[in-house]
Amino acid sequence: MTDLLVLHTLRCMGYTDLERIAGVTGILPGEVESRLIDLAIDGLVTKVPGPFGGWGLTEEGKTEDARLIAEELSASGARPSMVEAFEQFMVLNPELLDLCSAWHLRMVNGVASPNDHQDSAYDGRILVRFTDLDRRAVPVCSALTTALPRFVSYRPRLATALARAESGAMEHLAETTTSYHAVWFQLHEDLLVTLGMPR
Repeated sequence: MTDLLVLHTLRCMGYTDLERIAGVTGILPGEVESRLIDLAIDGLVTKVPGPFGGWGLTEEGKTEDARLIAEELSASGARPSMVEAFEQFMVLNPELLDLCSAWHLRMVNGVASPNDHQDSAYDGRILVRFTDLDRRAVPVCSALTTALPRFVSYRPRLATALARAESGAMEHLAETTTSYHAVWFQLHEDLLVTLGMPR
């Protein structure tokens, strides 16, 4: 299960660092590092230097991840529940994308312009809408976790991002690697990979 969690976290996040993998999987950093080294020896992961590098999957790693995820889904018998939860997620997804667009751009004299975040009332309205969407996302996350327990990390990560935004760190809506939008994107990717669907 550890290999699946590490490989699949990289599949959904792309290249990232050891600390973020540990944070998402709930596995201690030392154990994550040990597994990454073993997976690298097996040719499934690689480490790229530089500020935009980190640990990532090789093509062989993507193939192995797909195999493990398909086995997990088949053994669980959870496909019908996952499909139903995915359909509920997709009802919310366009709204989330609209909110992120509204966070980054706003209409000024009929022209879409970058949001400079000087209008706290405007940003506050966006935050309220994020909060409302999050409330409706709770049962979706619950259904996913019931179907496949490895989805358990998404709900607290979304809640943490929203709480940070509500406390004044508004960049956690859609501007950081741990933002609500970033976690939502990873959840979307996870659902697509789990169900074998193209993006």
